[in-house]
Amino acid sequence: MFGIVRPCTHRLSDGLRAQWTAHLCGLCLALRGDHGQFARIATNYDGLIVSVLTEAQTERSSGRWRTAGPCPLRGMRTAPVARGEGARLAATVSLVLASAKMRDHVADRDGLLARRPVAAAARRVATRWDRAGARSGAELGFDTALLLDAVGRQTAIEALAGPGTPLLTVTEPTETATAAAFAHTAVLAGRPGNAPPLAEAGRLFGRLAHLLDAVEDREADAASGAWNPLAATGTSLDEARRLCDDALHGIRLALRDAEFADGRLAHALLAHELRRSVDRAFGGSCGHGAPGPFGPPPPGFDPEAPARDDGDGRDDRDGRDGHADHGGPGRHPKRGFLAGCAVAVGLCCTCRACCASEFEGPWSGRKREGCCNDCDCGDCCDSGCDCGGCDCCCPCDGC
Repeated sequence: MFGIVRPCTHRLSDGLRAQWTAHLCGLCLALRGDHGQFARIATNYDGLIVSVLTEAQTERSSGRWRTAGPCPLRGMRTAPVARGEGARLAATVSLVLASAKMRDHVADRDGLLARRPVAAAARRVATRWDRAGARSGAELGFDTALLLDAVGRQTAIEALAGPGTPLLTVTEPTETATAAAFAHTAVLAGRPGNAPPLAEAGRLFGRLAHLLDAVEDREADAASGAWNPLAATGTSLDEARRLCDDALHGIRLALRDAEFADGRLAHALLAHELRRSVDRAFGGSCGHGAPGPFGPPPPGFDPEAPARDDGDGRDDRDGRDGHADHGGPGRHPKRGFLAGCAVAVGLCCTCRACCASEFEGPWSGRKREGCCNDCDCGDCCDSGCDCGGCDCCCPCDGC
């Protein structure tokens, strides 16, 4: 799972958290539906913004979401997920950009891709994804050739870049690709007047994505000798931060010029979470003491106490009746080892083990608190927001 917009879900209201999850799951299922099971690995946090923007411009209807079947990443539960052209466009863009990312890793000979057989297989997958994205894009009226052309120019620009080359020359192909994707959401939503401001927001979002990726990979690229735009152009971190701050401001201005039916989630992601992404890339972090990957132990738990066997075969040192884990009203469903492992992987991959205010333990089913539940990373009230009374990401009356 990749992407620069990775919101801690405890900062979103219950309604926006449900919407965010619905778009993430909708993107994943759209990839499977249009391109096959394997394509689901192209699911990413940034791609779902395309789906979010499409829905934000569309009047609510009863058919915009559907109920999906159980999934390990949702604790084997059904859930409402986004559907329609927005999710399909997000899937198309994600697939094409994932193929570009794969080619980039092949060119850099990263990890296993340094081996010729693996690199050859990755190239074949990337080519297949390009063709699949082109087919689904054509069905939506979106020309993925814009994305492929940007990817092709990126390689040529990087080959010519050197000390003194403007950094924005290097980020231009990514900006062009994301601008096209953001603008097409206005076409799908039937709001052509939104295309120019959303294209501008997309262009600046692409700039941020490229810059933050370069900042986060700077040390690793230096150690491995891989190409990095900051090192290649001789750009300082201070200058990169200035460009990021300018892009953040431009995105907020562009969003104000667009008309939304319900733009709260889009605003939360593109105005607030992007700011936190920039802070995180340049050294900011959550200041909290993490109690463990699956939250603190239950009240009354004593690891030194002798185990008590009440016939259910479980260690009941937490002072609760172990028989309560066998289901029934008010009881916790106990999962088997393999099912629990699947849920545990899902909790980690979706950051719920870290960021959810509450989630069910993967094996016991008991309520646990996320590691970041008490973090002091702040909310929209202290982010310097100038949105004027926004209630998109916290229960306060305004920013």
